[in-house]
Amino acid sequence: MHMADALLSPAVGGAMCAVSAGTIAYCSRKVRQELDDKKVPLMGVLGAFLFAAQMINFTIPATGSSGHIGGGMLLTILLGPYAAFLTIASVLVVQSLFFADGGLLALGCNIFNMGFFPAFLAYPFIYKKMVGNNPNQTRLTLAIMVSAIVCLQLGPFGVVLETVLSGVSSLPFSTFVLLMQPIHLAIGAVEGLVTVAVVTFVFKARPEILQGALEAGPTGSRPVRTVVVAFLVAALFIGGIVSLFASKNPDGLEWAIAKVTGKEELEASKQGLHGVLADLQQKTAFLPDYSFRKQPEPKKSETVPVQKDEAGKVGTSAAGLVGTMIVLALAFLSGLVLKKRK
Repeated sequence: MHMADALLSPAVGGAMCAVSAGTIAYCSRKVRQELDDKKVPLMGVLGAFLFAAQMINFTIPATGSSGHIGGGMLLTILLGPYAAFLTIASVLVVQSLFFADGGLLALGCNIFNMGFFPAFLAYPFIYKKMVGNNPNQTRLTLAIMVSAIVCLQLGPFGVVLETVLSGVSSLPFSTFVLLMQPIHLAIGAVEGLVTVAVVTFVFKARPEILQGALEAGPTGSRPVRTVVVAFLVAALFIGGIVSLFASKNPDGLEWAIAKVTGKEELEASKQGLHGVLADLQQKTAFLPDYSFRKQPEPKKSETVPVQKDEAGKVGTSAAGLVGTMIVLALAFLSGLVLKKRK
């Protein structure tokens, strides 16, 4: 669901960047007021875990499409809405700048679509209402499934609206929305199941983490070392190894675009702001598309020591590990800078 710049006009992209920047500023102020020390390492490892998890595209049967989790509900349930929004923004900034996953002009849209809806709509108005003050496994499961599905309907609908309002592509509203919503309904169901599994682990290991997020309070007196280590190990394993087995099918957004236009990606204008940002991203993205930069094809007489498929796998593992560590550092430092002053 990472939007490309080709879908957006400078006006819509710029406006959404301003909206997301304002939300980041608001969340930063709230985090400074309420964040306790134990939540800082959680921001780091959960951001790293989300980066790695988003590399895993899973096939949607009988469609030729794939999907990956957005992670907004997962982070919000474990961190609370303000810290979660900042962590999601950290992940998306790293993905856009260093891996060319999502455009720079589209960064504000992507942060809003994947961060705002779970943190400030689904969490307070669905999840919290359903789990109540004393969560149990049944209420957690139902609340997470409903919330995840709703988020994976609101986010894609935001993509459609932002695209249509931009008016720079030939994607008609009715056709686009009728393709986007059903495919992301299936993706939302899978995301719900993944989120249930991860939250259940934390709920059994450290239920006070969920309670602290619900009450915007501390995460308890016990250290969070076990949970932090578990998420860090999982992030490195997923990013470095499991990512090699991700589906190669186009994701839900690419699939919907292809159904309408016959192409999975639209070409952005090389003029004006689109061209400037494309050139900038080309310079900053040292592992574009989560692999090494493509090298010129060798001459037939030259020997290639590493086969193309093997080089691609090495590049994917490298991208998973490097990206995981960059997000870990960025999210951790964000929490460290903003944590509550003693």
